[in-house]
Amino acid sequence: MTHDVIVLGAGPNGLAAAATLAAKGRKVLLLEQRDLPGGLAAAEEFHPGYRTAGLLPDCSAVPDELIADLMLEQHGLRRRGAAPSRYAPEPGGPGLLLPADPLAAETAVAARSPRDAEGLARLRGFVGRVRPLVQRLLLRPPPPLAPSGVTAAAPLVDLGLRLRQLGRDDLHEVLRVAPMAVRDWLGEHLDDELLKATLCAPTLIGTWLGPWSAGTAALLLLREARSGPGLLGGAPTLVRALLAAAQAGGAVLRLDAPVRRILVEDGVVRGVEVGGPNPAATERLEAPAVLSTLDPRQTFLRLLSLGDGPAALAHEMRSWRCRGTAAVLHLALNGPLEFAARPGDAIELASIAPSLVALERAFDAVKYRRMSEHPVMDVCVPTVSDPSLAPPGHHVVSALIGHAPYELGDGGWTDDARAALLQRSLDTLHAHAPGLRDRIVAHQLLTPADLEARYNLTGGHLHHGEQALDQLFWLRPAAACARYATPIPGLFIGGSGSHPGGGLSGVPGWLAAKAVLRGRARVQRLG
Repeated sequence: MTHDVIVLGAGPNGLAAAATLAAKGRKVLLLEQRDLPGGLAAAEEFHPGYRTAGLLPDCSAVPDELIADLMLEQHGLRRRGAAPSRYAPEPGGPGLLLPADPLAAETAVAARSPRDAEGLARLRGFVGRVRPLVQRLLLRPPPPLAPSGVTAAAPLVDLGLRLRQLGRDDLHEVLRVAPMAVRDWLGEHLDDELLKATLCAPTLIGTWLGPWSAGTAALLLLREARSGPGLLGGAPTLVRALLAAAQAGGAVLRLDAPVRRILVEDGVVRGVEVGGPNPAATERLEAPAVLSTLDPRQTFLRLLSLGDGPAALAHEMRSWRCRGTAAVLHLALNGPLEFAARPGDAIELASIAPSLVALERAFDAVKYRRMSEHPVMDVCVPTVSDPSLAPPGHHVVSALIGHAPYELGDGGWTDDARAALLQRSLDTLHAHAPGLRDRIVAHQLLTPADLEARYNLTGGHLHHGEQALDQLFWLRPAAACARYATPIPGLFIGGSGSHPGGGLSGVPGWLAAKAVLRGRARVQRLG
């Protein structure tokens, strides 16, 4: 066999997996169905001279441990000195500019409400105390729930000891907060609706959840605990560094290589079958291990044949919830995005969600297969930190629009429906940035249906599956494959549908590659 491992998907997780395996001397073939690497993090030209920084430009969850392990600094990756401030406009008011630095944030909040500044300090203090535990959980495979032997039980014992080290009060608070609605948790500490919405909007947009949904407090806690300063150059720089690291180790990348099926013979993975432009023409590529970073439904329901794996696992995957609720809007502007209450300020991040009620009402719409009448938006202007994405003096705006259902009622995503969503989104932006419409050179709107067709995302879900409490940790995507190895010998998974979940971190692919190395080492020793 010419390859030791075939990795499916060249997004950040696939690239991290390929780099990890190649660094250990494995012969790696990386297959990508599109004509460029990067997946959701790829810098793509949507209008001549204007490029995005990916669909999910937030790189704050990329951990130092991954960067060091793959020596990405040798390939040009650098941390930002500090994360950018986040601006939240408000109707008829100055809005809130919330710095990433905790002390500066408290000062900004105190100008609006001294009580809220004290509440924010309490919240951030709690997050700071539990951060080491959360990061440890997120940077390791979930401990086995039914370990066999002392060695296998070690991760579970370690988890227990770490929980004890929190102290009784913080441990009780973690257990109390985790199942709560974020509206209730934040309401215990804060009064300002704009502040509360600004803190949780980036966590909720793109999920099938609103601030009144149970378990959303845990999602905010996880996001706060894993957030760092981000990366210079954003997601495209991460893609370039990961690809360079993979190729430096000898990994081979093939583009325009859609995988038609994973080959399972005699109950064991033998490789994959790749199709070309002609559907009748296929190519067999052999390897003793396949690591898929595609979403779980794509891997288990589309690429495997009936009977290749346990029937119970196929049933679980049919029940895997991946209902996309966010659209993506890219704007090419011939000038800056300038907010009325902050004239002249270069705003890189903005949340347009005036209150928790607005977030909940936007979520309510998708329950009934409607788009929100008043969209909430998570806005990024990547050209503030990377001007090379647009012509001199011009800018790119990328926004996640919540909420827009994958299955839209009354005919689906027709041209009229797309035009209505675009109009509502531009109206929302224009209300806070009145000069916006005059500066638009071009736009690109991607509905959840478009995201599925373009990026092979089941349901158009940007995180490969909902990040609810019953689809995290030991249950992501199922107990039988939560630690990246699957019941099918030789098949591993490591996309955003695996622990620790979605967002641009590279961690699922990195951890999955380590599972491959452990699994292949056992096979070699037994042989």
